[in-house]
Amino acid sequence: MAVYSLDLQVKTRGENDIIDLTPQVSEIIDGSPIENGIVVVFCVGSTGAITTVEYEPGLMKDIPNALEKIAPSNINYDHHDTWGCDNGRSHVRASIIGPSITVPFVSRRMFLGQWQQIVFIELDTRPRERTVIVQVLGE
Repeated sequence: MAVYSLDLQVKTRGENDIIDLTPQVSEIIDGSPIENGIVVVFCVGSTGAITTVEYEPGLMKDIPNALEKIAPSNINYDHHDTWGCDNGRSHVRASIIGPSITVPFVSRRMFLGQWQQIVFIELDTRPRERTVIVQVLGE
């Protein structure tokens, strides 16, 4: 089995910035020597997340609204007391969504639904420069 890896650098505007990575991931697969396999997309850091969504304006509002209900911004988190910061909710939200996704592909074509895109979600309370690792495995 062959392995091919590249890093993506993602610059975010801060909390709730949702960035479509699908075109970049597809380009990395196309540029790899691997025809069939899986691609793993992984966010380095504990306040960012990778998932799939239908990347459309309504969901770009719905996702932050749902996350606010799950891990509200207006409460104290013990994390704040430990580190003197304000991003306890960011860590909680990121741990629920997760840092990575794996997508199978054949003939360099990812098996994504018609409206399914791979996205990075910035959950930290400030703008960040992120590294997203894209690793292609297969034959």
